[in-house]
Amino acid sequence: MDIFVHFFVYNFLGDSVKRLIFLLILFLPFKVMAYSTSAKAAILMDMDSGRVIYGKDVHYVQSVASISKIMTAIVAIENSDLNKEVTIGKEILKAYGSGIYVQIGERIKLEDLLYGLMLRSGNDAALAISVAVAGDTDSFVKMMNDKAKNLGMKNTTFNNPSGLDEEKGNFSSAYDMALLMSYAMKNEEFRKITKTKDHTVKTNKNVYKWHNKNKLLSTYKYTTGGKTGFTKIAKRTLVTSASKDGVNLTVVTINDGDDFNDHKNLYEEAFGEYASYNILNKGEISILGEMYYDKDSLYLKRNFKYLLREDEKDILKLKYEVEKMRKYKTGDKVGVVKVYLGDKVIREEDIFVKTKTKESFWDRVLKFFKHD
Repeated sequence: MDIFVHFFVYNFLGDSVKRLIFLLILFLPFKVMAYSTSAKAAILMDMDSGRVIYGKDVHYVQSVASISKIMTAIVAIENSDLNKEVTIGKEILKAYGSGIYVQIGERIKLEDLLYGLMLRSGNDAALAISVAVAGDTDSFVKMMNDKAKNLGMKNTTFNNPSGLDEEKGNFSSAYDMALLMSYAMKNEEFRKITKTKDHTVKTNKNVYKWHNKNKLLSTYKYTTGGKTGFTKIAKRTLVTSASKDGVNLTVVTINDGDDFNDHKNLYEEAFGEYASYNILNKGEISILGEMYYDKDSLYLKRNFKYLLREDEKDILKLKYEVEKMRKYKTGDKVGVVKVYLGDKVIREEDIFVKTKTKESFWDRVLKFFKHD
């Protein structure tokens, strides 16, 4: 009834009024899915697959300030006992800028120093951690750069554990920092620290109460962690992570005056457009039409999850390439599975064999020609 009345009234309006209504409708605001930021460089990445959903000058290199403390934290976590007690030394006298204000001779657990590093961006904590883990800061910085190389961070150079850049700063890109965050978030201890809103510490000299500088932890419910950064040279830098319905994302912005809002908006757009799918599952697999290894079993060693839009599901294809090995044993690689999104290969996983029966060499030769 309402629709009929609306059309009835519209048909009796004059042409000039109809044109006015058309123009008003044409220029009414409406939401369009458009990823954007005010950053100099930015990236929105799926932490599980590495898929880049949004990028802006992702390989642009500059000083990244305190977001480099993500590397400081993960290197410390992987290379030291976090329960050991650290006695603060004279190394903290070189610290300036943001700090947790520990004192020489103060005794504090390494794990608590990491909370001070990540929640309050303590430059004094960064120096104390470097000495506690590696014996001296230069050796620790080498560990940071070795780890960066191992992770494929091709445009990254660390010169200190804090991110201070008035002398020699830490240089990286949005892409490299997204790789680092994706890796670090796989570590349980790192996840626990980076998502903590408040932490209280009692030492032999003081009681500290630290609140996380990452505002998204309090303002955006899907936030799982991150690290803030700022220097006059680098401007505002920010790394965050968020998860919803199995979709695990990270955003990095460099030189962005509206970074917290930009991160939230990017997450909201991606969560509304993408879903996570288990494309490959580790363990035994069955390949339609594969008969050569029918008395044995084929398997994958790793899972593969990937984010897809609704319109992409129909263009995802799997292609199995299996080699007929005349001689093989359990654990041998016998092929690959390629995952295609349209015409692009987005993943390759090796296929391995597990033998169940004992066959003679000639049995395998006969089977080879039988199924050739």
